[in-house]
Amino acid sequence: MPESRENGAPLAVIAASLQRERRRAGLSLAEVARRAGIAKSTLSQLEAGTGNPSVETLWALSVALDVPFAQLVEPTRPKVQLIRAGEGPTFAAERADYVATMLSACPPNARRDVFQIVAQPGKPRESDPHMPGVVEHVVLSRGRALVGLSEEPVELGPGDYISYPGDVPHVFEALERDTVAVLVSEHV
Repeated sequence: MPESRENGAPLAVIAASLQRERRRAGLSLAEVARRAGIAKSTLSQLEAGTGNPSVETLWALSVALDVPFAQLVEPTRPKVQLIRAGEGPTFAAERADYVATMLSACPPNARRDVFQIVAQPGKPRESDPHMPGVVEHVVLSRGRALVGLSEEPVELGPGDYISYPGDVPHVFEALERDTVAVLVSEHV
């Protein structure tokens, strides 16, 4: 596979990016080529690292794949995200002493959100059903809580894990002060 083009954009990076983004989008070669207005054979060559794409072709592909142009021509870099304890955007419940801190928002085309929960005894956090297919995962870090389906919550202690369908009514009720948990909302 050739290493780079005259303009400096490495063909291997472009090839890998096109393959990755096409798979992420769940599209066939033919469909991406159709959306970009290019020949399927051209896209196949680019994904093999043997094509010679113009800026117009790459721009059309970035639009067809709904990604920024730079995402096709720059190597991917590991993304590290750090949120220190006590930082991050927080959301409080209206009718319960329950605070969720967003730790990781669901990026485009990924299907999960991660929260840290800090809850106090008193009124439970009762959640209405979410979208169909949502599954929630909870790991209790500190304290005790009743967690799970509203009809049958389970008592958790530190280190306990539970998953349950989030598309039915569910509850989180702290049984001790400063109960802490990590909640992952997975959209399957």
